[in-house]
Amino acid sequence: MKPTLLCLALLLAAVVSPAQLSADSRKPSAGIAAVLLPYVEADTLAGAVVLVADKDKVLTLEAVGYSDVAAKTPLKTDALVWIASMSKPVTAAALMILVDEGKVNLDDPVEKYLPEFKAVVVAVPRKGDAPLLQKPSRPIIVRDLLRHTSGMPFKSAAETPTLDALHLKDAVESYAKTPLMYEPGTKYQYSNAGINTAGRIIEVVSKTPYEEFLDKRLFAPLGMTDTTFWPSEEQMKRLAKSYQPGPEKKGLVETKIGQLRYPLTDRTRGPMPAGGLFSTAADMGRFGQMLLNGGTAGGKQVLSEAAVKEMTTRQTGEGIKESYGLGFSVSGDTFGHGGAFATNLSVDKKRGLVLVWHVQHAGFPGDGGKSQGAFRKAAEDRFGTAGK
Repeated sequence: MKPTLLCLALLLAAVVSPAQLSADSRKPSAGIAAVLLPYVEADTLAGAVVLVADKDKVLTLEAVGYSDVAAKTPLKTDALVWIASMSKPVTAAALMILVDEGKVNLDDPVEKYLPEFKAVVVAVPRKGDAPLLQKPSRPIIVRDLLRHTSGMPFKSAAETPTLDALHLKDAVESYAKTPLMYEPGTKYQYSNAGINTAGRIIEVVSKTPYEEFLDKRLFAPLGMTDTTFWPSEEQMKRLAKSYQPGPEKKGLVETKIGQLRYPLTDRTRGPMPAGGLFSTAADMGRFGQMLLNGGTAGGKQVLSEAAVKEMTTRQTGEGIKESYGLGFSVSGDTFGHGGAFATNLSVDKKRGLVLVWHVQHAGFPGDGGKSQGAFRKAAEDRFGTAGK
């Protein structure tokens, strides 16, 4: 190992405060980070912040590599990253608060809350002719939005040149005017439009802007103080740079978040429920712990156990191969969600673990894509019985 990287292992395998970790749990923390050093050394991973928690405490929080590769700026555990589609389960959880309160029913037609969807049509393919536009056999229901069975495309034609080009109300109105790709409930089609529509229902029903509802009803109770659609100037100083494979897929070159408009601090950018959030590993760890605890955080019931069960249980029908809950991919005892720049939140109910993987990569050169698996294996080997 190169001397600089040996120093990096010692300096950057950061752990959280003694109040959060026992002396015993601090000992192996460098070991978790150490499995990622070969990827950093090979220039296939810029850096990563990793967190492992059980339902009661953070077991380890570490950072390795760089937030700025060219400047050799060490990545720190409080680094801010764009979590992209990890925003989807956050939006789902916010909507489930209203379900718990009896203000929204998952099996209600979307048009009950958003009348513009009364006019929605589905495009029926025809041989040699333009698709036939007709009224769907059943309306889109709220549940469809969260499990990607609404029939909506990924986005509307109006969402250009970036996905945050429109304010939420305008974006959702553009979806209602866009023909559905298939009959609601019959297929799975990953759709930002569906999740964004769920976000619009939140603000219409609560009579509160979507982003304010998240702040007051979800982020504040969980202590998620670094989760936002618009990073502050202070947070921008902690924002990890994004990377993609270099020429001939070798090495790393800096890139931007092409899906969002710059400057990222500009609050005129529309909040995007399906993928606009920035966050830290610590914040997303708190979100995961709340779900692992059946909706409870710090002695407060943020969501009911029934709501968490709905979110984390397969909701897609038998004829659909994709296994998706409400805002989460689900597989056996595990549920989670990734983001476009390779971030990931995973909750393992059997092992009782929350795993957070924060990187900023639009693809990996070489074996860089194997780094998350290396982290997961190291975490499970060391902490796999923590929650039992």
